[in-house]
Amino acid sequence: MPSDGHLPLKETDTLLVIGGGQAAAQTIASARQWGFGGKIHLIGDEDALPYQRPPLSKAYLKGEMTEDRLYFKPADWYAEQNVELSLGVRAETIDRATQTVRLSNGTTASYDALLLATGSRPRALPTAGATLEGVHELRDLRDVDGLKPVVTSGQNMVIVGAGYIGLEAAAVARQLGANVTVLEMAPRVLARVTSPVMSEFYTKLHEDHGVKILTDTRLERLTGTDGTIRSAELSDGTRIEADIVLVGIGVLPNQELAEAAGLDCEGGILVDEDARTSDERIFAAGDCTIRPLVHYGRMGRLESVHNAIEQGKLVAAALVGRERPKLDVPWFWSDQYEVKLQIAGLSNDYDDYIVRGEPDSGSFAVFYFRAGRLIAVDAVNAAPEFIVTKKLIISGQTLAPALLQDTSVSMKELAALAAA
Repeated sequence: MPSDGHLPLKETDTLLVIGGGQAAAQTIASARQWGFGGKIHLIGDEDALPYQRPPLSKAYLKGEMTEDRLYFKPADWYAEQNVELSLGVRAETIDRATQTVRLSNGTTASYDALLLATGSRPRALPTAGATLEGVHELRDLRDVDGLKPVVTSGQNMVIVGAGYIGLEAAAVARQLGANVTVLEMAPRVLARVTSPVMSEFYTKLHEDHGVKILTDTRLERLTGTDGTIRSAELSDGTRIEADIVLVGIGVLPNQELAEAAGLDCEGGILVDEDARTSDERIFAAGDCTIRPLVHYGRMGRLESVHNAIEQGKLVAAALVGRERPKLDVPWFWSDQYEVKLQIAGLSNDYDDYIVRGEPDSGSFAVFYFRAGRLIAVDAVNAAPEFIVTKKLIISGQTLAPALLQDTSVSMKELAALAAA
């Protein structure tokens, strides 16, 4: 890894980390694992230790996972690794000239290298009534701790947005006995992220479990009594009784701190292949970044565990002067009821797709192509399709659609054909 004049860090240097999610935790763990012995100081605006977020809308909301199991590491680990924690404190401004960050408690923290792992936040619902009691978001522990006590049997829950978060929450709410209605402006669920065949599969899955899904539907307003939600009113005048409303209409990157410091931002904090920003001493990782997508030849923002882990390792490698880790294909997952969806690659600009297996069987895969090249797979209860596609995309290999559709040939055999 070539030095930029400041890296690798010395034993007398300080790494300051802003954020308490996957990217922050991974950077700290990898930096220590790879030999950085200097000071590490983590600033987190939540009171909790750094924790994983994917279980929030699934196992944690359902009550199957306790808060301590969400933590990446216990408190003792941070003490043993000489990591100073400042929790419940916000970073307010970055002074790049003095290499300091002003904090909400009135103190300043200095750095030799700074990591911005500020994540993202839910898009606000631009609708009258959005601030009524009983209207929830689902992004952090506090959100879910407020939601868990009220998602109970017989409660009427309206979910605004049929993306993965909304559908995962719908599945859990139904399993807890709530009556669930999902509202989606687009013509189909998951319209922004997947193919019509996947949308149809998930619509049927949820409807079979008693969820009411309304697409091509616009929420006009939320109405309440004495400041508490009572109903959702649609643009056609339909009123849906609501004891709980969950808003899941996407997220925005938390780039304001970086932007105010003069770092290059464009719908996220712009970083290079080492997760370095336009200031060579400042890195950024996770949901807040726009990064090179090397397997696709473009820049983009990824909201995923894979992205946070990978960028955390990239930052740590740059900090200690280690060779850049090999980059994986973007991957994602979603658990709904007993169905596990595993996604490899990015399908958003596909121009063709084929289906392997029968959706009605509950185990199938959709392969996506762009100009004849395999770019992604959605694998429903189909781990081999997920694993093999990752390898094919990394190697740049593509199998003929007819071969991929032929379920008489195993994915292991197809992988061997591609390697021959």
